Amino acid sequence: MPQVIEHFIHGERVSGDDQPTQDVFTPATGEVSAQVPLADAAAVDAVVDSAQRGFEAWSAVNPQRRARVLLEWVRLINEHADELARGIAREHGKTIPDAHGDIQRGVEVVEFAAGAPHLLKGEFTSNAARGVDVHSAREPLGVVAGITPFNFPAMIPLWKAGIALAAGNAVVLKPSERCPSVPLRLAELGLEAGLPAGALNVVHGGKEAVDALIDDQRVQAVGFVGSTPIAQAIYSRATSQGKRAQCFGGAKNHLVIMPDADIDQAADALVGAAFGSAGERCMAVSVAVPVGEQTADRLVAALRERMGSLRLGASDDGSADFGPVVTRAAKERIEELIGAGEAEGAELLVDGRGARVAGHEDGFYVGATLFDRVTPQMRVYREEVFGPVLCVVRAADYEEALRLPSEHEFGNGVSIFTSDGGAARDFATRVNVGMVGVNVPIPVPIAYYSFGGWKASGFGDLNQYGTDGLKFYTKTKTVTTRWPSGVREGASFVMPRGS
Repeated sequence: MPQVIEHFIHGERVSGDDQPTQDVFTPATGEVSAQVPLADAAAVDAVVDSAQRGFEAWSAVNPQRRARVLLEWVRLINEHADELARGIAREHGKTIPDAHGDIQRGVEVVEFAAGAPHLLKGEFTSNAARGVDVHSAREPLGVVAGITPFNFPAMIPLWKAGIALAAGNAVVLKPSERCPSVPLRLAELGLEAGLPAGALNVVHGGKEAVDALIDDQRVQAVGFVGSTPIAQAIYSRATSQGKRAQCFGGAKNHLVIMPDADIDQAADALVGAAFGSAGERCMAVSVAVPVGEQTADRLVAALRERMGSLRLGASDDGSADFGPVVTRAAKERIEELIGAGEAEGAELLVDGRGARVAGHEDGFYVGATLFDRVTPQMRVYREEVFGPVLCVVRAADYEEALRLPSEHEFGNGVSIFTSDGGAARDFATRVNVGMVGVNVPIPVPIAYYSFGGWKASGFGDLNQYGTDGLKFYTKTKTVTTRWPSGVREGASFVMPRGS
């Protein structure tokens, strides 16, 4: 019988024996590796109750002591990084080195969060009016929920939990049921690091669990990463109840290649950014926009040359460039979109359908795929493929190249490759996209900035991590103080003024 992955509630693994289960696959082989329980509303009520008790204990810990716990959590995560990376590779399919990167980018945000004692400081004004002082304080919200996706089983749970915990909140994580093991293990390591029971809980489930979390009045804020339709639905449901919400959706990240760009550098960057992690990254580059026919011809030739030597393999294959996609359904959808692009007239130069890996014939593999002469009307351009598919959209000039990402429904990330500083500055200023790279293919900001897209890629006015994250997970209280001086002034009927 496959292993059953438990919930983690109030510092203990809880089986969920009375709940329906869903299979968890090993994408490299296509085999069922485990089963995960799907919590109902009653189970969610229990986990939120645990978080409420955890909040009472954790919020009473001063910020510097909380920071010490977070740093110990970082130490334990690094100590167990090989174990965690194997878990990510087993359930997601990404290669072991890529899984280590998943962990590292999450750890960096927790390291940033350990600086919260300074960042949470309020403001103070002495003698704002005669004998009156004013100060502000940033206080935690209470219980917050993080609903995280399958493609980064460590990074995004750490983004959500690290910042929220640093601010003094208790966290309920609802990770993807496709990759549930690593978030559970992270919570266990948090308890070992010194988090009180209930400060960090993990509950597995589908829509019923998500809706129950959103609707529970004890949950003060909801963070989500996933597809745009679900992001928009969660944002609407949470905010209609007066809750804070930051919900991040799909992407169609473009990389513009100017005629003066180093074509070899651009091609290397595109191959890694488009096909790494089998394209299952919200910041994967799925559209190359060369400016001018000559640039396009040179770029396509360089891409085809590099794609010929790419190695598709199992997650534990040290020579593999990338592994399988997460489920059979994902593989079928990607291959269906490749077929749609071909039917709509795009030039299919490299076809990844029907890919096989020797010894793993039942795995969920899709090979690197390259389209040329894609147009904005095609489905393969309009929709997020979330697989190893790169579309070349030829732009006649710079202004057309600028319009393509600016006018697309999604606005997550975009990059430009050029040796012209003026063009790069103009592009970064004018493009209607939330994260911009210049000669950087995947412009994921470092931990002390913030991550977030625009348009249909993000709902909410504050981004993940950085100071935006601390603002999202805290509320400001302002206190105006005057102590009696012994002189009675009597009642006043005039609006108080600052001087």
